[in-house]
Amino acid sequence: MVKKIDKFILQAFFGPFIISLPVVVFIFLVQTIMKYIDELVGKDIGFDNFAKILIYFGLSFIPMCLPLGIMMGSLISFGSLGEHNELTAIKSAGISLLRILRPVFFLVVLLTIFSFWFNNYVVPWANLKAFSLLYDIRHKKPSLDIKEGAFYNGLPGYSIKVAKKFKDGKSLKGILIYDHTHGRANCDLISADSGTMYSFHNNKWLAIELYNGNRYSEQIDPQSTTLFPRKYIKTSFKKAKICFSLASFEMQRTNEQLFKSHRMMRNIIELKHDIDSISHETDSTLKNMQHYLKTNFLYSTYTDDHQLSKNIATSLNPDSISLDSLYKKIDEADKTRTFSIALDKARTAKENIEREYKKIEMNRKEERIFQTALYLKFTQPLACIIFFLIGAPLGAIIKKGGLGVPMIISVFFFILYYVLTMMGEKWTREFVTPAYFGMTYANVILILIGLFFLKQAKNDSRILDKDLYYIFIQRVKNYLYKKHPKST
Repeated sequence: MVKKIDKFILQAFFGPFIISLPVVVFIFLVQTIMKYIDELVGKDIGFDNFAKILIYFGLSFIPMCLPLGIMMGSLISFGSLGEHNELTAIKSAGISLLRILRPVFFLVVLLTIFSFWFNNYVVPWANLKAFSLLYDIRHKKPSLDIKEGAFYNGLPGYSIKVAKKFKDGKSLKGILIYDHTHGRANCDLISADSGTMYSFHNNKWLAIELYNGNRYSEQIDPQSTTLFPRKYIKTSFKKAKICFSLASFEMQRTNEQLFKSHRMMRNIIELKHDIDSISHETDSTLKNMQHYLKTNFLYSTYTDDHQLSKNIATSLNPDSISLDSLYKKIDEADKTRTFSIALDKARTAKENIEREYKKIEMNRKEERIFQTALYLKFTQPLACIIFFLIGAPLGAIIKKGGLGVPMIISVFFFILYYVLTMMGEKWTREFVTPAYFGMTYANVILILIGLFFLKQAKNDSRILDKDLYYIFIQRVKNYLYKKHPKST
């Protein structure tokens, strides 16, 4: 009987979870695509590259969406079981709520382990593929689009203007083509009454056939003896053809290894290595600063002890000349030169120290950023268990299935978790709190909320029953009415 109940509970959870997870991933995917939509539209990247972008970003969102999918699945499944009194029937058979939650809890633990593995190995690979491809798309030229009445400079070495472009997209009228391939500004011009534009050789070349036009060229005349030896050439034609290479419009792939040092493309071992490297670099910079100060500057402590000053003067001068007498014997020119040298050394030392201090601050901030990425590798998978501890008991308490109430509650707790996590990241990066506290306190707060709901569900609490609050409000009203009755 127990095994049948486990199978029944797992089936009740599995369906809503399988439906909820793709929906959540799709929502995050649409949000991301809308963020980069201006960089994707008009680039003629092809369906294959666009599909790769969707797949890579979709994979990177799975660890983030798993907790929300688990919470929605838990709320829908256990809310539906409570709504149809199936939880009550199971409890009446002597099976506790904790025993009912056990099979789904084990499944969630397996999902947590999967999320940890996925977040550590697959997500860095997906981020590397996604952002390297996005970088290449950003630097890809927009597709060829010659518009009426405006010069088009997308073709290297040429500037093209057409007076009219017909609806077929090929026929042109009033064509001007400036040839800049020889680096002679606007010295070569082709004008034509009409023309036809088309691509060939798998869209790698563009051909424009020109009709009834002229070619104007300004060239240097070596035989001329004038101050500006120029000659002007005009050539007429009835038909001419110009071919342009479209190689510059093809997307060039960048070496992915150039992006691999970013924290989003690193696993746990690599992040730890990066943090150690940054820490060693900071320590090395501090030691270099200390060595620089010790080897270039001497320090003494000011004191009012006259005998100590006398001893110092004696040690510096074998003839026991006082420091005041020694200072008076120095020429004014030597004093000025000495002060100038000392001032230059002090300024140089200040600039060096400020530069090294900025470097240390940057290293410390970068170290904190890598620490946040490292802790997220652990906190995101643990959120699966935490959201289950919130969703399952809460579903048993509210006893509402469907997508309405569970969706609202899931989004509320996800936003709460997201805001707390962002605050923790900010506190960590700004050195307000240690990294371990800033990146884990959101999980601690939500797990306390989950344990509270679990206790209430175990005791069949009615904390979310609207009738309970209605009765409480009526009692308050009756109490206030007895204390302050209306005057008749």
